[in-house]
Amino acid sequence: MSLRLRADLALVLVAFLWGGTFVIVKQAIADCSTLLFLALRFSVGAMAMAVWMRGRVRTTRRELLGGTLAGVVLMLAYITQTAGLRYTTASKSGFITGLYIVLVPLFAGLVYRSVPGWREWLGVIVATLGMALMTLDASVWSVNRGDLLTLVCAVFCAVHVLVLGKVSPGADAKALALVQISSGAALCWLLLPVAETPFVRWSPGLIAALVGMGTLVTALTYFLQSWGQQHTTPTRTALIFALEPVFAAVAAVGIGGETLTARMLAGGALILAGVLAVELKPAAEPVHP
Repeated sequence: MSLRLRADLALVLVAFLWGGTFVIVKQAIADCSTLLFLALRFSVGAMAMAVWMRGRVRTTRRELLGGTLAGVVLMLAYITQTAGLRYTTASKSGFITGLYIVLVPLFAGLVYRSVPGWREWLGVIVATLGMALMTLDASVWSVNRGDLLTLVCAVFCAVHVLVLGKVSPGADAKALALVQISSGAALCWLLLPVAETPFVRWSPGLIAALVGMGTLVTALTYFLQSWGQQHTTPTRTALIFALEPVFAAVAAVGIGGETLTARMLAGGALILAGVLAVELKPAAEPVHP
């Protein structure tokens, strides 16, 4: 198995873990205010990474500066998405956030001064149509401030992928993930006193969610993303992450008891087709950002 394929599979696992936890997070934030939940989740993740590294935390200037920038951008994406959810629907939020898979190749063209190949663009377009089919309803034709905030989130998500694409090659993936998670947690704690009135109800479900989300879905996923992006391109990364709503839909049906519809199946099929359009590219073709 080639190194690039292993990196892509690691990113698929990241999308699986992210998509599979929407139901868990939705239940957890009923017992905890949003920013406090994020602060606790990322703090647990930082502690888990520190334990994993056995206290041997050595960061280069590249990892420290790049990881801090990535962590701040990532947390701004979380915050704007959460703020937007107050004024828009979850389905529109999911689709608008997913537009970052289109923004990544556009921004990559500016950063790398290289235009992605036709297979990458085909995959992005097909996957975006699949997300639209899975998530959108009649409310798509109305635009409110929640939609605009979520669009800002999509921009931050695209920038986050590009930042990691720049700093991860040659960096230690564990150190980069630790700095990223720690800086995200620090930003949450700094904003907490002015951004919301925190509340928490220490239920067994919340504790389990914080432990699971902090260790498995924060520490592990951002390590895998930091490592995976060392060996693949930002455009491929964004396209693989388009699988997240597919896994979210599977979890919603299997755990949340939602009904599997023909639209969900068709949308999921288009997303998979978009990913395969790039993943099955002949090895002789050049890899574009």
